[in-house]
Formats: sequence, structure tokens, C-alpha cells
Amino acid sequence: MDGFLQGRSALVTGSTSGIGLAIARLLASAGTKLAVHGLGAEDQIAAAVADVRAEGHGEVRHFGGDLREAAAIERLMGDVADWTGGIDILVNNAGIQHTAPLADMPPDKWDAILAINLSSAFHTMRHALPSMASRGYGRVINVASVHGLVASKEKSPYVASKFGLVGMSKVAALEYAAQGSRDSGGITVNCICPGWVETPLIEPQIEAHRSGGRREDGVRALLAEKQPSLRMSLPDEIAALAVFLCRREAHNLTGSAIPVDGGWTAQ
Repeated sequence: MDGFLQGRSALVTGSTSGIGLAIARLLASAGTKLAVHGLGAEDQIAAAVADVRAEGHGEVRHFGGDLREAAAIERLMGDVADWTGGIDILVNNAGIQHTAPLADMPPDKWDAILAINLSSAFHTMRHALPSMASRGYGRVINVASVHGLVASKEKSPYVASKFGLVGMSKVAALEYAAQGSRDSGGITVNCICPGWVETPLIEPQIEAHRSGGRREDGVRALLAEKQPSLRMSLPDEIAALAVFLCRREAHNLTGSAIPVDGGWTAQ
């Protein structure tokens, strides 16, 4: 990839695996100084940092921080700002899930999902956006979900958090839309709303739908009810969209919730 983000800095939350790691790798390959964030075993974190560093042209460093706690997020944002000199690109990717009927959903799961999936993005954005505006360039990319656009049963806190993330992103986009210029790149805030994405977390669901057949049969059976394309996206494909949103040419693409869902929300 061309180094069009040379001299820029980025923070990607939840970037030690999956979609977040793919986004971090591609942003690094475009030239950013990259702050990797996420919890995990030391070897997993070290492997993620090494993976991003191998793709990149700039510095890479891991930052911790429990996204359930506003004070921890404030420390995280301060530490990253001190290291980078100011974040140009913020990707809120961290998220958790728990499925159960609404009446049976444990309240502590509701609290944790809303805290990590929604409130943490509020806190990172409120710290990052003013400094972006002062420089005339900034990108906030919130990884929402198709469930920020449509609902499914037994996912009340997840759907609530993702609908909230889409709505909050629109508010921030409006507040910062006039900052910067075409030449500087402006400030944009957008959501990416993936449908099914091929990550290790969904392998058990694929296996459950195989019925003794091929893995491809399990994928098609899993997706048949919701995703008309009958194929999943890859993390690298979500990452490619995220990096496009960082281009100067995308200065007027703001306040959007972009589905990458194989036609799910077109039905």
C-alpha cells in the first residue's frame, strides 16, 4: 500500500486479534504510527505487535486499559497522546457479546456490553476529537455491526449498544463536519457495519451447521437466514474500507453507517 498516512498516528482499540488487528496492520502499512490496544496473554499481545510492526513503516506500541472504566480510558488516551503527539485516526473496534432472551439477560452482562461497546467510544471520542479539529484532519471509525441497523433476537444489549454507537457517531459527525478543509482532509466520523465476518470466534457456529458436510456447507447454512450473498467478509476486507475512509478524498464522507453485509439490510 502507498504510504499516504505517513506522519499520521492511529489508535485501534481491540486490535490484538480479528478485525481490529487487520485494521491496525493495514493502517501501519499505509504509514501510521500505530497504537495497538487490547487485553490478552503476553504472548498474544507480543505476536499482534510483531504482526503490525512487520507490515508497517512507523513505530508500533501496545497500550492496555480496561474499557469498562472511564478513568482507565482517560489514562489510555493521555498515554497515547503523549506518545503520538496527538491521535489523527481513532478506530473504536473493541466489543463483546452475550446472547440470551431479554428477560434472562444477566444485568452485569448488559452493563459490561454497554460500557465496552458504546460508552468507551464516547470517552475515546471526547478526548480525541478536539485535538483532531485543531489540526484540521481527523478520522473516527467506529466498528458497529449490521446489528446497529437491524435487530436480532436474544441480543438486546449488543443491539442497543450498536444502535447507540451509530446514533452517537452521527451526532459527532454533525458537530465536526465544518472543521478543517478539503485540503487538510477535514474531520469525519463514520461507522462500518459488518455482517458475518470470518474470524475464529464463529468457527463453533459454522461447525454446528455443517451436519456432517463440508465447512463451506456449514457457512452457507449459517448465513442462509440473514446474509443473501451466502459468503462472509474477511477481516482484511473490513480493514480496506477503514483505510479508505482515512483518505483525504473521503473528506465529505461523514455521518454514514456503511453496511458490509452481503445484502442483509437490503431485504
